Amino acid sequence: MGFYQNMRELWTKPKKNLGALWREKLIAWRRDPATVRLAKPTRIDRARSLGYKAKQGYLIVRQRILRGPHKRPRKGRRGRRSKHAGRTMFLRKDYRLIAEERAKKAFPNCEVLNSYFVAKDGRYCWHEIILVDRAHPAILADERSKWIAFKRGRASRGLTSAGKKVRGLRHKGMGAEKARPSRRAHSRTL
Repeated sequence: MGFYQNMRELWTKPKKNLGALWREKLIAWRRDPATVRLAKPTRIDRARSLGYKAKQGYLIVRQRILRGPHKRPRKGRRGRRSKHAGRTMFLRKDYRLIAEERAKKAFPNCEVLNSYFVAKDGRYCWHEIILVDRAHPAILADERSKWIAFKRGRASRGLTSAGKKVRGLRHKGMGAEKARPSRRAHSRTL
C-alpha cells in the first residue's frame, strides 16, 4: 500500500488507530480558537483528493462547531403565541456547511473549494476547509484553478459539495431522471 492509502486506513477509525496521540490532539484543539489557519492539512490524503495543492494561494482552516440541535432563536417573549415562535423548527444545515460558512466569514478574500471531517467529541465537531485566495497571482496564472477566482459566495449559496448535499441535489431517488432542483420542488411533483 502507498502512503496515502495507509493514511486513509488510519483515519477510518482514528480513536482506535491513533490512540494517545488522538486524545492529545483533541485536548489541544479544544483550547484553540474556533477558527484556526493551519500550515498543512491534518488529513493530507483527503485534502489532495478534494483539490488541495501545496502552493501559494491555497489555505487550510480548521473550524470548530458546537454540536447539538441548532434551533432557531426565540423572538420576543411578550405578546406572541408559542405556536409561532418557530423553536420546534431546526435549521436544515449540517455541521460541514456551517463550518464552511464560518470559515468564509473569517477569510473574506478567499473562496471555499471544499471541506472534510476531522474529528468530533461530545461537545464539538471539527472540519477542515480548503480555501483559495481569489486574487493571488499563482491562482490566476494556473489554468486549472483560476475558475474559482470568478465565483463569489459558493458556501453561502450552497454551491459547494456540502451545500449540494444539504439541498438534496445528490440523490436521484424515486425514479427521477435527474437530480431534483430542491427538496420542496421534489415534494410538490409527487
